[in-house]
Amino acid sequence: MRIFVTGASGFVGGATVKRLLDEDCDVTAMSRSDKSDEKIRSLGATPSRCDLDSISAENIAGCEIVIHAAAHVDAWGAVDAWDKANVQGTKNVLQAARAAGVRRFIHIGTEAALVRGQDLIDVDETYPLAFDSPFPYCRTKALAEQAVLAANDASANFSTIVLRPRFIWGPGDTTILPSVLEMAAAGKWTWIDRGAAMTSTTYIDNLVEAITLARSGGKSGQAYFILDQGTRSMHEVITAMAATQKVTLPDRSMPGWLARALGITLEGIWRTLGLKSKPPLTAHEAMVMSRNCTLIGAKAERELGYKPPITTQQGLRSMSSR
Repeated sequence: MRIFVTGASGFVGGATVKRLLDEDCDVTAMSRSDKSDEKIRSLGATPSRCDLDSISAENIAGCEIVIHAAAHVDAWGAVDAWDKANVQGTKNVLQAARAAGVRRFIHIGTEAALVRGQDLIDVDETYPLAFDSPFPYCRTKALAEQAVLAANDASANFSTIVLRPRFIWGPGDTTILPSVLEMAAAGKWTWIDRGAAMTSTTYIDNLVEAITLARSGGKSGQAYFILDQGTRSMHEVITAMAATQKVTLPDRSMPGWLARALGITLEGIWRTLGLKSKPPLTAHEAMVMSRNCTLIGAKAERELGYKPPITTQQGLRSMSSR
């Protein structure tokens, strides 16, 4: 089976490529640089030089499946960075995939596509997408998912499916744990509402399991939450992750309302002054840490055949052993 992967140099894409190669798939991956070429080749895949702006059918030729894991996930960036990568970039990959005769397009979405800044408590896939979200990452991931599902076309033998993980964690994480450890080392780590917000999570190997199932499973034109078993508080999750690296986080905390106001204020100052560095706290970061987000994964079990193969404790032991 020949598969094309975007975002192969990242956390999710890299783990996906490793799993596919273990299953003897022939994997080609988007590569934007010589450094990316080297990383992709080190995994055992074939780099194809292109990016989300320049990708064409030629880059994907001969592949049956596209796994689209590339996205702009940074907490800060140029005002149009999220639209360019997450919306137009996704549309470009979709167009190239259809032109190349791909039969299935697997999009790595996120629960953030539902978020306007509210709590999400025990919601399922019927919850509406947040096209009007004030957070650019959330808004653009909603628009990207809309484009992917709208592109599903049985008459053209082009099947699309969206997987929505939440709070992806595990070995190889390049976002959450590194940020926590960096702030802790600098003496800047501060909880919001003492980490009381409840959250669903997704261990990286559990997400990769769902991706492999989605190559042929699930219903076309549908979205699925991909989750670990159970829910936990932010304090429990992040404390346990830090402990795998022998780091104890301080108890210092600030109220959620203050954190959210501070994030908005700092972003305004940074935009007004034209500063390119990331503010100490963004509005999105404050929102994520202070709002409940618990999801229902029954649809994935029922239609995709997904059950998380790795428990939270197994995942934490895996991180501790590295």
